Amino acid sequence: MANSAKGVFRDVFSNRNILAISFTTTLWSIFNQAWQPYWGLWLQKELGVSIAIVGLLSTIQSAEQLLFQLPGGIIADKFGRKKIVLFGTSLRLIPPIVYLLATNWEHVLVAVIFNASASVYMPAFEAIVADSLPSRQRGAGYGAYRMVTSLPRIFMPTLGGVTMDVLGYKEGVKIFNILTIFTVTATLIIRAKLITETLDRKGEHKEARHTSTRETLLSAFKVHRTIWVMMFVATLGGFGLRMVMQLMPIYAKDFIGLTNTQIGFASTASSALSTILIMPIGMLSDRIGRKVLILVGEVLTPFTMIGFVLVKDFPQYFLLQLVTGIGSAMGGRHMGFAGGPAWQALIADLVPKEKRGTINGIISTVSGAIGTPSPYLGSYIWETYSPEASFIVSTTIALISIPIFAIFAKDPKKGEEE
Repeated sequence: MANSAKGVFRDVFSNRNILAISFTTTLWSIFNQAWQPYWGLWLQKELGVSIAIVGLLSTIQSAEQLLFQLPGGIIADKFGRKKIVLFGTSLRLIPPIVYLLATNWEHVLVAVIFNASASVYMPAFEAIVADSLPSRQRGAGYGAYRMVTSLPRIFMPTLGGVTMDVLGYKEGVKIFNILTIFTVTATLIIRAKLITETLDRKGEHKEARHTSTRETLLSAFKVHRTIWVMMFVATLGGFGLRMVMQLMPIYAKDFIGLTNTQIGFASTASSALSTILIMPIGMLSDRIGRKVLILVGEVLTPFTMIGFVLVKDFPQYFLLQLVTGIGSAMGGRHMGFAGGPAWQALIADLVPKEKRGTINGIISTVSGAIGTPSPYLGSYIWETYSPEASFIVSTTIALISIPIFAIFAKDPKKGEEE
């Protein structure tokens, strides 16, 4: 197993694109991960923002997938990946500057909009990773990549929590955003120098290279049925999670009675467990298939959401976060709305190289379009009924997607992998 893991690391990170993307994603995440878990608390405690406005800002932030990712995916498949990645990365410089100057929620809105627009490069980013991984080891490759890029999630939430408790939200957010400006600048320079284009269209017929945007979009819809099932699951599961994602730290602090340090420490433990498990699970998905592992993650995620209203103290909260870490490694929603290595590997298995940017954009856009109002809905239920009601409703919505995936999603047969 050790030799096999070493071989996977050697194969994956011998590719310059994967090495550059892994290093720069980790670099950018270091200080961003330190304060983002406390974004809602900073808004509420430092800027005096209501739960309703926190939900509104989260809703606008969710609109990134509706407005930007599909165009970004189409551009990536028509004109190449690298330019759109560099453009989106450059936009990442603006939000930390705005956060440094913010004194009210209207200023935060500007940062949210620019951060959302930066997501234009995410389909191209995922396509580069899929294009660059060895096809025979996609699950293991995604596991190795996610393991490296998840490292900041292990240490930084605890550091951020301690910083917020010692210095306060104002100084803590200020310090981490100043440092983020430097890491984003370095990320942009490194990506410009090291990333190479993975979509070579020189050998294609002239007609293929000059297909219209409409034709590109329509051709992307001719995909394996499992991709449509995954789109439905991402939409419904993402809707449920977005309802409460930014409210979780607020609930943990105000209703369970935790400190920022405790919240950060539990998040660190969750991320550490996920990082340890993620590569072995990716390797396992290459052997036994993607579906069963994704399904386990999808089952665990609603449990961790409803668990928030059941836990009463830090030990119980800590245990809940460990379960979250397991679900994350398996490929549940807590890995982000795109899922874990088995999820990404399944998409890469079923989608041709020239469609990957567009398909990633379509999945994000559909889930984003339907999920855009979910954060505001969660905050509305919180204020109108009760905080617990928000978690109950979000869990119920997420549960619906499980039988759909179990019944209709299929692993590719031999010869179907792209």
